[in-house]
Amino acid sequence: MDLHLLIDNLTNPALLFFFLGIIAVRLKSDLEIPASSSKFISFYLLLSIGFKGGQELSHSELTFEIIWSLAFGVLLALIIPVYTFFILRHKYSISDSGAIAASFGSVSAVTFVTALSFLEMEQVEFGGHMVAVMAIMEAPSIMIGVLLMSIMNKNTKEDVIPLGKVLKHALTNGSVLLILGSLVIGFLASQQQAEGIKPFTTDIFKGFLAVFLLDMGITSGKKISSFLKKGWFATLFSIVIPLINGIAVAMISTMFIESVGNRFLLSILAASASYIAVPAAMRLAAPKANPGLYIPMALAVTFPFNITIGLPLYLYLVQTIH
Repeated sequence: MDLHLLIDNLTNPALLFFFLGIIAVRLKSDLEIPASSSKFISFYLLLSIGFKGGQELSHSELTFEIIWSLAFGVLLALIIPVYTFFILRHKYSISDSGAIAASFGSVSAVTFVTALSFLEMEQVEFGGHMVAVMAIMEAPSIMIGVLLMSIMNKNTKEDVIPLGKVLKHALTNGSVLLILGSLVIGFLASQQQAEGIKPFTTDIFKGFLAVFLLDMGITSGKKISSFLKKGWFATLFSIVIPLINGIAVAMISTMFIESVGNRFLLSILAASASYIAVPAAMRLAAPKANPGLYIPMALAVTFPFNITIGLPLYLYLVQTIH
């Protein structure tokens, strides 16, 4: 890996605030971001990136690369939960396997936002349509996870939730609805109208991202200690599976996507795991699944790995293979 990519990433102020959050927990500090503020900042980040993505999309012509990116994103969201589910079944219950598989098949919006910031820092261009790719990858994995649980539980009447009900819940989840809605609004707004709210959507974005990653560091620091006591398999899975997914996509995507930035973002999406949309859906679909397992796997292990090592690794790979 190119050492300067790793150093640039690890010295990124936003990422350093993430480490600060972890350090604060280890020092037993009372540093804390109020829950209401954290929720507002997460909504702001989704709104901002969705709006800017819509603006980029409105200025782009519909190309085969855009169509292939959207199709490939959906395909990943369908394939990843299937193969991970059967790996997980060797160790966990049907409910836990389905919830974890859905998490790793779905995507992390915060990882995606951090990746965009990393690309801007490295001055690598990317397409606004990648926001749409991220948005459409949320629901299919949840649907597949629930479908697998329903098939495996077909001999019992418990834990079988109507798929349509779960899918509706996934599509109307606040984060999914906000990113899709902001994307449409950004697409419809003229350039002059977009300039009017640029100080809100663009100028303060990195500052809010730093505060949000501070909050993520605090949350990760609180969860990781108890999670590590659950054994080596969950930790290993949370690192190895994202690595396999990210590296495979970095290599395969070169066949039909030319842009380095877009291939990198697809790799990050394939390597990320959801800890917002999926847990909200699994509370309804899999009440017996252990949230103390699938949430820390995504948030306390995969997320830190991706934003520290994963970002420079996948960018190096797509640049080298390109």
